[in-house]
Amino acid sequence: MTAANRFNRDGPAASALRRCAANVGAAFALLMRPPKRQPPQPWPVTPRQFAIAAAVVLAGLLICMVFIDGPVTRAASHAPPWAVWPFDQITNFGLSDWFLWPLGILFLALAALPATLTRFSQSVLAAVMVRVGFLFAAIAVPGLTVAIVKRMIGRARPLATGHIDPFAFAPFIWRADYASLPSGHATTAFSVLVAFSTFWPRGRTVLLLYALLISLSRVMVMAHYPSDVLAGAVVGTVGALMVRRYFALRRLGFGETSRGELTAFPGPSRRRIKALGREILADEP
Repeated sequence: MTAANRFNRDGPAASALRRCAANVGAAFALLMRPPKRQPPQPWPVTPRQFAIAAAVVLAGLLICMVFIDGPVTRAASHAPPWAVWPFDQITNFGLSDWFLWPLGILFLALAALPATLTRFSQSVLAAVMVRVGFLFAAIAVPGLTVAIVKRMIGRARPLATGHIDPFAFAPFIWRADYASLPSGHATTAFSVLVAFSTFWPRGRTVLLLYALLISLSRVMVMAHYPSDVLAGAVVGTVGALMVRRYFALRRLGFGETSRGELTAFPGPSRRRIKALGREILADEP
């Protein structure tokens, strides 16, 4: 029994787990470190600009709630089944699980790779891990924020009260049918748009189409009002941009110019990633 326990502790799986834990800890340490430099101002906008932007968003949401939510939701409730069916099939692709689970598993797998890689391969691996970590954080942070805030706001979903009432609220009720504002699916869709288009600008049109279709589907399946979707789009976009700024201030995948403009560092080429893969496979027993 003792020999078996020693084998389990010193085996390849145990070594991989230890490497994974150590590398994940190191990654969190990098995220928690102070910025490499102090920006000219702590936020990318001045307090006055922030107040104006917040007022515009709040005014837009209020106008949407008063004039748009009711008519659009009633129209969606009378849509024929054949018109709703396509949206019912795609709406769950706005769940963050579709992105966070693959990204999280990929990050852990990369963290568990052998420590015998050459210095060059380790630098390529670090660059890939930073990008995967950014994508995960840019989607997870806005999503987690919305998951908490929407239950504090307590807006009733369409038909939760038995009839369409855009002004039905029950704050802090912590029930799924009173968690309509903002839309979590729209938050995820627009954070995905911002995060992935940062590294894949050519795919921005496809990503925008994805975000718009997911947002529209939430209204068509009677899960949200249009203002819920609008609020989710704002939170997802701003949240992902703030995560990108956080990474840039620590020079993790991004840099920031003296004027506060963000620039993405060049990522590893396909050739270098293939070389890393060959070295990893060569290290396999």
